[in-house]
Formats: sequence, C-alpha cells, structure tokens
Amino acid sequence: MTLADHVTPGQPDGPGVDGHSRATRGPREPMSATERVLAVLGYHAVVYSRTWRGSIISRLLSPVLFMLSMGIGLGALVDDRAGGIDGRPYLHFVVPGIVATQTMWVAWSESSYQVLGYLKWNMGYHAQLATPLRVRDVLAGHFLAITGHLVVATSLFMVVAALFGGFDSWWAVLCLPIGVLTGLAFTTPIFAFTATQEGDNGFNILYRWIITPLMLFSGTFFPVDQLPGWMQPVAWVTPLWHGVEACRTVSGGSFGPGGFLPFLGHLLVLVAYGVAGWLLAERAFTRRLSS
Repeated sequence: MTLADHVTPGQPDGPGVDGHSRATRGPREPMSATERVLAVLGYHAVVYSRTWRGSIISRLLSPVLFMLSMGIGLGALVDDRAGGIDGRPYLHFVVPGIVATQTMWVAWSESSYQVLGYLKWNMGYHAQLATPLRVRDVLAGHFLAITGHLVVATSLFMVVAALFGGFDSWWAVLCLPIGVLTGLAFTTPIFAFTATQEGDNGFNILYRWIITPLMLFSGTFFPVDQLPGWMQPVAWVTPLWHGVEACRTVSGGSFGPGGFLPFLGHLLVLVAYGVAGWLLAERAFTRRLSS
C-alpha cells in the first residue's frame, strides 16, 4: 500500500494550494521570500551545528587573553603612570573598544575565505541557486547566519569582560547590538570584495593594509586625538572608529552634554556602511554567479 492509497481524491491533506502541502502530490504554492531566506539560514545552521565547538572555544579564549594582556596588564601600567584615560580606568576605556574590534575580526573571518569557498572551491552558492533560491535570498540567509555568529561572539566576550570588571555601567548591555551592527558594517563590504576575487591573494592585502591598521588606529587602545593630525580624519571615516565610540559612549552610562547626537551619528554611519555594502555585494554576486 502506498501513500497515495491513504489520500482521498479531493480531500485536503496539508497547507498549500487547494489544501495540498509541498510534501504531497498536487499543486504547490511557490516559496515566499521569507521561506527562501530561512531555508538558506537553516543550511548554515546545520553546518554550524557540526563545527560550533571549535569556534566557541576560540571565542572564549580570545577575550580572556585580551583581558589579561591589554585590560589588566597594560591597564595597570597606564593607570599607575597616567591615572587612566579621561578620568576612567584603562580597563573601562579599552574593553568597549575591544568589543567593537572583535566583531570586525568575526566579520572578516566569516566573510572572506568561507565565502570564496562557496563561490569557487565547493560551488555551494551555485548549488543553492539551482533551486528556487535567488541571489538576494542566498545573501540574506548568509548575512543572517553571520549575524548569529556576531551575537554569540560578542555575548561571550562581554560575559568574560564583565567577570573581569570591564564595564562600569549596566548600560554596557547596549554594546551587544552596537557590536553586531559594527560587524555587519564590515560583513557586507567584505562580501562584495570577496565576490571579485579569484584566489586568496587579495585577502592578504585586506588583512595587512586595512583590518590590522584599523584595529591599531581606530581608537581601540588609545584616543584618536593622540594620532598625528593628518591621520585623525582617516580614522573618523572608518566604520570601526564609529563602532568603538558608540560602544564606549553607552558603556560609560552617560551621553554627557550634547552626546546623543554624536552617538546617533555613529549609528547612522554604521548603517550606511552596511546598506552600501549590501548593494555592492548583491551587484557583485549577481554578476559573478550569473556568468
């Protein structure tokens, strides 16, 4: 006896057109945009379910090392010699900056080699596009998956930092959404860059000449106003500086006189980077995957 023997002709047997589901015979509704994006997200969730242990360990170890070396080791020296920075202990100054900076590293790791692998080495994107999925669905689902990585990594970092006394206000919880927004401001442009690459040589240039200098000169470890005058405007236009400043503002628990408008400006810049990167990524992926 087959499944068809249990189905009475004309009798609804699930959701869909005329009561039919996609798992049975009969007319089927096309997948909605939301369903297509969630299908991509589900794929990445399955992949992560097999590899999460290694990433969790590294993302727990990284904040511990940062806290011990930069926050406590260097922080004690700065506090003894200079009394902290702007009246704050160095640990409270540097931790919000590291929260934003580590999201840049997560975005870099998730948007470079892995994306190129899907584009060229294992042709994962091509396989997805052989289904009803579209380029926009593939990108949106992958971006949502990376958003999940950013949430997990930032949450772990903030928990470890809090255990070390790295925050001085409960407002610091807002560093989580700001950090995720900072990571996405890097994710989408790096996706667009990766879509133009045929090999990994371009990643070495990106890592050495953009990612690493941004970590050092975007206000993470010392105020930007200590840079030479000609370098300060360069820092101001980078997404990391805006993420660092936004995290540092909320972690202090007070916006200060006239501080809300600059804070809002930081968020708008991060959103602008993310949206511009999305548009560039969609265009680059469409061109790459349609050729």
